[in-house]
Amino acid sequence: MFLKNLLRRKIRTLLTVLGISIGVAAIIGLGSLANGLENGYQAMLTGSKADLIISQPDTFDISYSSIDEKIGEQLAAAPEVSEISGMLEGFTQTEDEPFFFVFGYPRESFVLGRFQIMDGIGLRDKELHKIHGKPIWLGSAAAEVLNKKPGDTLRLTGSSYRIAGIYQTGDVFEDSGAILELRDAQDLLGKPRQVSIYYIRLKDLALKQRFMVRFERLWSDLSLSGVKDFADKQALQDYILGFVWAIGGLAIIIGGVGMMNSQLMSVMERTREIGVLRAIGWSKWRVLWMILRESLAVCLLGGMLGIGLGWLLLMSLSMSTVVMGISSANLRPELIVQAFFIVIVLGLVGGLYPAWRASKMQPVEALRYEGGSIGKVKRLPFGGLAVQGLFQRLGRTTLTLTTIGITVGAIIALEGVMKGFTGSFEQTLLGTQNEIMIRQADVSDTSLSAIDERIGDKIAAMPEVKYVSGVIIAAVVLPDTGGFFIIEGYEPGSNSVQRFKIIEGKPLSSNHEIIIGKQMADLLKRRIGDSLDLSGVRFRIVGIYESKVSWEELGGVITLRDGQTFTGRPRKVTMYSVKLHDPSQANEMVTKVNRQFPEVYASLTGEFVQQMPDMQNSNGMLNGISFLAILIGGVGVLNTMLMAVFERTREIGVLRALGWQRKAILGLILKEALILGLLGGFVSIGIAFILAHLMQREPTLGAYLTPSWDWIIFLRAISIALLLGLLGGLYPAYRATRLQPIEALRYE
Repeated sequence: MFLKNLLRRKIRTLLTVLGISIGVAAIIGLGSLANGLENGYQAMLTGSKADLIISQPDTFDISYSSIDEKIGEQLAAAPEVSEISGMLEGFTQTEDEPFFFVFGYPRESFVLGRFQIMDGIGLRDKELHKIHGKPIWLGSAAAEVLNKKPGDTLRLTGSSYRIAGIYQTGDVFEDSGAILELRDAQDLLGKPRQVSIYYIRLKDLALKQRFMVRFERLWSDLSLSGVKDFADKQALQDYILGFVWAIGGLAIIIGGVGMMNSQLMSVMERTREIGVLRAIGWSKWRVLWMILRESLAVCLLGGMLGIGLGWLLLMSLSMSTVVMGISSANLRPELIVQAFFIVIVLGLVGGLYPAWRASKMQPVEALRYEGGSIGKVKRLPFGGLAVQGLFQRLGRTTLTLTTIGITVGAIIALEGVMKGFTGSFEQTLLGTQNEIMIRQADVSDTSLSAIDERIGDKIAAMPEVKYVSGVIIAAVVLPDTGGFFIIEGYEPGSNSVQRFKIIEGKPLSSNHEIIIGKQMADLLKRRIGDSLDLSGVRFRIVGIYESKVSWEELGGVITLRDGQTFTGRPRKVTMYSVKLHDPSQANEMVTKVNRQFPEVYASLTGEFVQQMPDMQNSNGMLNGISFLAILIGGVGVLNTMLMAVFERTREIGVLRALGWQRKAILGLILKEALILGLLGGFVSIGIAFILAHLMQREPTLGAYLTPSWDWIIFLRAISIALLLGLLGGLYPAYRATRLQPIEALRYE
């Protein structure tokens, strides 16, 4: 019977299934992205046939690890070591790909044996000297997406390379990137004589313990791990996975509220039918189980459709992008099991109240039911038919407001957090009182920017320039708290570093010293004179400062030289700030710098943050989340308004019989939808505050997620909510106008 009930209401069932399926598709698609990165690292590291891996400790990801090549020479001399190979990993831009992974290996690396050359020549081929330009080897997946073959050129962050060959490893992550000779990779990524990790192959595994003892004694500032352990410690995949479940969970919740709404409407609509079943002997538990089975069936259908949609999304993306090795091959069985577990729980939770309500109906009262609310009808002392219609269906109205509130609240909470971070970064830059900011051109992330100091010297020599100040920025993971520690490197005594207000101790004066924010000092319980270990490097705390910028309070400042050594970028800076003799010449100076130095990108300080690739990528992500949320929320509102039209078929027939024109009916339904949207907008603002507060309580990143609210965000919330109401009410309103009075009056 429960399947017949679902098929009798095809449109409502379809809309509910669609809402749930979008949430499941989000989990499948984003989850596969995280799985791709995890699978890629596991395959890359275990496929190396290495016994041990050496890295910089407590880094966010392999791409941010830096080890001096001199260490490799010492490691190779260890009596337990058979072979050693450095590898430098990083990501850059290429053509339409914002994140393209590159791997640098020395030609003699034993790891290269796992790369099968499908076309062209290999890294050790004698014909390699005939290649004109810097050689690069492209993965098979990247070659297919980018439509490249041996002999073609490929541009990476302003540099051109000649494709020498196409390789394949069987790992989608590596096959979606490219290999460079180690020296070329170091030049590209701005890390001369640096590697990300060292692969170690021992002469005998029985020597492992002896080597570990030697390593701890001689290189205690580095981290030694087994291959599998090292892959598991990469924080990037954990953060991506957390993001996946946050977005996918949000989508599922919105779809689940819509499902509960649908089931509640189904119970109300079938009140007399349930009364008949109870009258002929059905028990309360049998009625409850019937409604629960309908909920479970809807959710399972939504889960199956969502898996299909997710798979199609992965197939489509794998043919158009190589971001993090995205592929349908990363759709693990356990991810599908997790998705089905979620929808089953959703079916039980979402269907429980409607099922309980159905089981509590008394047969006599249910048989007398004529539509609308059971019992005495209450009316508001104000408002027209639209307001009264929403009030008469208070339960459904509340659920719809919840759908709109969560949908729009999530969007503006993220927008508020992004605005807060953007504002704090702008405040940091404006605090330097410099007119111009400069970063490396064509980088996919500002953290990867590496500007040669010689360019800074040339800019400083321009007659318009008063002074130039460089900064290097890095982030490490604190092992004790799991949170981030942001490091800024400045020249001691420079104008930029003087903006830090020292409240205890003294300002920064020499290498191996650090000043830290008061919040971080309190968190780590550190005081003046204490030492602080960051990724294996020890600094002495000489000062504690206060800052109006939250993320600076949770970090520290070291000398520029220490920062360059720490990040493996000698004589490089992340950004330059420029002070002019005449601030009115700022626009002309920006044009002049960009013209004379194409390898950098200059902009006015007030515009710099919005033009950062990080912000542009974040805005693109926010737009994608917004589209997903609006799509799911719109389906929920459409479902609600369509149910309202079905339920009020006889009422609409009466109104038409009394002379109401189609235009008036259309206006009534649209007015209800817009009122729902308006009220939902106000609800969303409250939910946004709650979500932002919860994000701030996240233990690792929460301290950096301080939101900033203004009237534009709230106005946008109301606008999006009204748009949701309008889009959700258009088709139901149109359907209501097509009802014929006689047929509507006969509707049961």
